Amino acid sequence: MRRSLLILLSLIPLLGFSQIEEEENQEVKEFTATVINAQTKFPLESVHVVNLNQVKGTITNPEGKFTIPAAVNDTLYFSYLGFKTQKVRVTNDMFRFGNTEIALTELAYALEEVVVRPYQLTGYLEIDVKNLPINNARQYSISGLPTSYEAGNRNPSAVTKVLGAILNPADLLRNLFGKKPKQMRKLRQIKEDDNIRDLLASKFDRETLTELLQLEKVDIEDILNNCNYSKSFIKTANDLQILDAISSCYEEYKVLNRNQ
Repeated sequence: MRRSLLILLSLIPLLGFSQIEEEENQEVKEFTATVINAQTKFPLESVHVVNLNQVKGTITNPEGKFTIPAAVNDTLYFSYLGFKTQKVRVTNDMFRFGNTEIALTELAYALEEVVVRPYQLTGYLEIDVKNLPINNARQYSISGLPTSYEAGNRNPSAVTKVLGAILNPADLLRNLFGKKPKQMRKLRQIKEDDNIRDLLASKFDRETLTELLQLEKVDIEDILNNCNYSKSFIKTANDLQILDAISSCYEEYKVLNRNQ
């Protein structure tokens, strides 16, 4: 009896490891579901769906249906203008029974009066173009270097910032990217998916980007600040431009790290 108990106890860790390994090696299959309006139950067309684990994206068709590569326990991220974003975990039952419906909740909007007095817009293009604020961010380039450096307004500290990044770039970029290898490896996958790129090109809130890269907004801003992008660019760029900027900076980091 005692011997049987010892054998059973010795098998428990093996069962645990087997379960963990099975979860990590879940088969990626085509997952199909329908997205509907939670209030009206009508299907929603052109909803962006992103698999955060597989880094794949798609959109729903006129019937609200979509198909995307997924495995059990993957997280799907749903984004649609005027609706609350939502994350859904894929389960075994979703594959087994099919006919899964994902309901998105419509946001309530209270539009307020828009005040345009600071820019004194008249409605005439020729006049209003002259009254729009100008981006005063400047770029500095040095002969022999393939890229320029954006560093805000023309002042001595801006030039010093650029020179500091050029003369000692490895330490700076290592602090930025060295602690986030898993997140940075996703950059190339994100850039290769056209559906995700189209989604990011229409976004300015950094929400989808933070979900994909598993970074906080403050981390993204810190990376761009230290890669010599101006506050104007960080504030006004869409999410795709932000992604490309981070990716460009990361590629420089890899080259510098490789040459050491």
